[in-house]
Amino acid sequence: MPPAHESARAGEAPHTGAAGAAHPGSPATARTTSRDVARLAGVSQAAVSLVLGDKWHGRVSPGKAEAVRDAARALGYRPNLAARSLRMGRTRTALLVVPALTTEFFARVYTGAARVAADHGFGVVLYPSPEGIGPARDPFDSAAAALDGVIASSMAADALTTLRDAGLPLVMLDSDPDDHRATATVNLDIADGVRQLTTHLVAFGHRHITHLAAEVRSWTFEVRSRALTDALHDVPGAQLRREPATLDIDAGLRAAHAALTGPGPRPTALLCDDDIIAAGACKAVRRLGLRIPEDVSVTGFDDLALAVAVEPELTTVRLPAEEFGEAGMRALMAVLDGRPAPAPALPVELVTRGSTAPPADAPGNAARPGGG
Repeated sequence: MPPAHESARAGEAPHTGAAGAAHPGSPATARTTSRDVARLAGVSQAAVSLVLGDKWHGRVSPGKAEAVRDAARALGYRPNLAARSLRMGRTRTALLVVPALTTEFFARVYTGAARVAADHGFGVVLYPSPEGIGPARDPFDSAAAALDGVIASSMAADALTTLRDAGLPLVMLDSDPDDHRATATVNLDIADGVRQLTTHLVAFGHRHITHLAAEVRSWTFEVRSRALTDALHDVPGAQLRREPATLDIDAGLRAAHAALTGPGPRPTALLCDDDIIAAGACKAVRRLGLRIPEDVSVTGFDDLALAVAVEPELTTVRLPAEEFGEAGMRALMAVLDGRPAPAPALPVELVTRGSTAPPADAPGNAARPGGG
């Protein structure tokens, strides 16, 4: 380990004098450096580099490591990881980990991420994680020395731990912003999309709604479920039921069949967690001799190409996939540059098509045929 006075500082902004360090809890007027962090924590700059590079185990005491992290947070310090990558011989390559490539959504995310990466002289390696449960360790163990950072969506906790242990900056997409394992998060305004769908159905007069809920342990689907419950909470007469479904057409068909043939009032609307489930729901409606939207309204989520391949075309929520990928890569570039990463919630858009209409028993609609 080099002595403290020889600690590498390539890429840091020049220190602007003794007054350059910010006071804890107040914004810095000049760019904070590792020297400021070391001074506040009472340690050497070498110790700061070890702790913030996740290389401190066995070399810095846990107490001092915590002091360094506290000081860095208080000063708003972020190391210039791009400069560190140059020193370590990194390859200006980011890894994009996505749940699967079963739809075009994540292909479009990749397109957006690669576009921004190219503008910064970076390349992007795509790693589709089977079943959305997180990649095996091998890709990280073999590539960690060459990667500069990772953008990931819907990954398992052990995969996240592997990445953090490797000291790689991690930007999470469509994930819990309070997850401390991520260096930064970029999200879509999923909750607003659900609110828009719910408002659309309620305005038509729907009160018996069944949620065909994705049977996937993921923050984004938890958000959808909570947002739907909240949106219907104060709607008089609203009844919400749920049927779980995995993310495939057959599962959507089975869940919709169960919802439409189960006990109690038949739902007048099926609100599906994605367009694939919704496509299966449309098949179930027809197999039961019912009509869309006269007897049952069906909504999707994502606005995949599939949404306009079914008949009638799906009312759904359009997610800006390419912009999502672009925002994720911009966040990673900010982290690598030592700048605060933007944390936007990208807006989503309700797209109304032919799969939704007032229920047959809605006021002024009693004469509509096919009512249940």
